[in-house]
Amino acid sequence: MSIRLMALKTADHSLSADDLLPESLHQFLACPTPDAWLQWALANPETLLIDHAQCEKKAASTAMSLLYRYVDQPLLLSKMSQLAREELLHFEQVVGLMEKRGVAYHHLTASRYAEGLRKHLRSNDPERLIDVLIIGALIEARSCERFARLIPYLDEELAKFYRTLVKSEGRHFEDYLLLARQQTAEPIDDRIAFFVAREAELMTTPDTAFRFHSGVPA
Repeated sequence: MSIRLMALKTADHSLSADDLLPESLHQFLACPTPDAWLQWALANPETLLIDHAQCEKKAASTAMSLLYRYVDQPLLLSKMSQLAREELLHFEQVVGLMEKRGVAYHHLTASRYAEGLRKHLRSNDPERLIDVLIIGALIEARSCERFARLIPYLDEELAKFYRTLVKSEGRHFEDYLLLARQQTAEPIDDRIAFFVAREAELMTTPDTAFRFHSGVPA
C-alpha cells in the first residue's frame, strides 16, 4: 500500500493553526514551530506517525510514574490517571492508523527534546516535581501546537483525528501547570520562564534526525 499521509497544498483553508489553539497556549510557548520543521514532517510521514505513537506511549508512562511516586496528592492522582488513560487510547488510535496505512511500527531513537529539558531538573522535591510538571506542560503544549500546524496539510481522516488531539493535549498542558503551581505557595513564574526559553532553543536549533519534537533540519 502506498503511503501518502499529507499533501503539500493546504487541504483545509477554513481553520489556521492560530484558530485551533487556545490563547493560553499561544501565550505559554515562546515561539511557533518553524516552517522548516513542517516541511521536514511533510517529507517524512511514516516517521511522523511512528514517533507520534512513541510519544503517546511515553506520555502515558510519565503519568503512571507520577501516580506511583506521589500517592499522597489526590488531585495529581486524579489528573494523571485520566491523562494516562487518554494517552494510551491515543497510542492505540495511532497504531490503528498506521496499520490501516501500511506503516510498520519499529523502534526509533529518541529525539534530544525531552532529555534537553530534563537535564535541568533540580534534585529534591518539591522542586524536582515542579520541574517535571513544567516540562510535562511544555511537551503537551508543543504537541498540541504541532498538531495544529499539521492539520491543514493532512488528509481528512488524519486531520479529524488530530483535531481531537488538539483539544485533549491543550487540556493536559493546563493540568500540568495547575499541578506545578499547587506544589508551593511561592510563585514559579521564573522557573516556568526558564524552561520555556530552553524549549524554544530546542525548537529552533538544528537536529540531524526528524522526530515529532525535533528542531529544524541541520
